[in-house]
Amino acid sequence: MDKSVQTEIEAAVFRRLITHLDEHKDVQNIELMILADFCRNCLAKWYSKAAEERGEEVDYDEARRVVYKMPYSEWKEKHQLPATEEQLAAFNAKQEAKKA
Repeated sequence: MDKSVQTEIEAAVFRRLITHLDEHKDVQNIELMILADFCRNCLAKWYSKAAEERGEEVDYDEARRVVYKMPYSEWKEKHQLPATEEQLAAFNAKQEAKKA
């Protein structure tokens, strides 16, 4: 496969992932962290880092706007629920298991 075609496909997959996450706002970031060890914020950090590696400046807030399709503060206010005791316990257990 031509490298430019591969890059176009990968970009399309990234855009589809962002759309999928946007269509499933009910899936909380902590749930993603527990199950998959990444969340929307991780994607924003990776986006910002990838831009930096290519000589572009995309700060974390700009990257979050790409991932959340709105300012993070707005998304958080509209869609983020407080983490439950069970979610926090599962998240902390996952973090401890990674240290072992």
